[in-house]
Amino acid sequence: MGLEPSCVAVFQDELTKLMPEDEDAKRLAKATHHFAELLTGDGYEPPTLVSRRALAWGHCHHKATGGMQPEHKLLSAMGVEVEPVEGGCCGLAGSFGFEAGHYDISMVCGEQSLLPAVRGASPQTVVLADGFSCKTQIEHATGRRALHVAELLRLAQRGSLAEKPAPTATQHAVRGTAAAAGALATAAGAVALARALR
Repeated sequence: MGLEPSCVAVFQDELTKLMPEDEDAKRLAKATHHFAELLTGDGYEPPTLVSRRALAWGHCHHKATGGMQPEHKLLSAMGVEVEPVEGGCCGLAGSFGFEAGHYDISMVCGEQSLLPAVRGASPQTVVLADGFSCKTQIEHATGRRALHVAELLRLAQRGSLAEKPAPTATQHAVRGTAAAAGALATAAGAVALARALR
């Protein structure tokens, strides 16, 4: 089970392309699931939220590895009215939007559908985005803090959906570094697994 869509995509999709004949890679790909996908297929009964609406955005890797239907199904089971945001990429695309010369393109991509939808949402509407880069782009461009579906579940269990304050620039830098380190560790783990399986 994975929380970050791009990490799930490594194992669900890319691993078997790198190692097409490897049976362990095939088993790992079949055993890897997105968070909501696992919960909706296992008889899980989520906490309920009364009179809540969620603007739901899908990370590119999430849409490419099964789509957002499990998230929508889980939210509906919680009693949340789901408003999917249709469109392409948020524009950040990992580190692409941070790189010199790409910022303007990144913003144009985000302005196609995602960012206007977030700006137009009421303060009571939950903004849902499971991808780290999507959440970063949303907060940078709109000031709204998007939640991962796991965060929404946790807040619903606690009975509190008060928005958390926006992180400071230092917290952003630490989170970005941690995300990059996590992606690097995931890639290194896949390489180590491949070598161990030889």
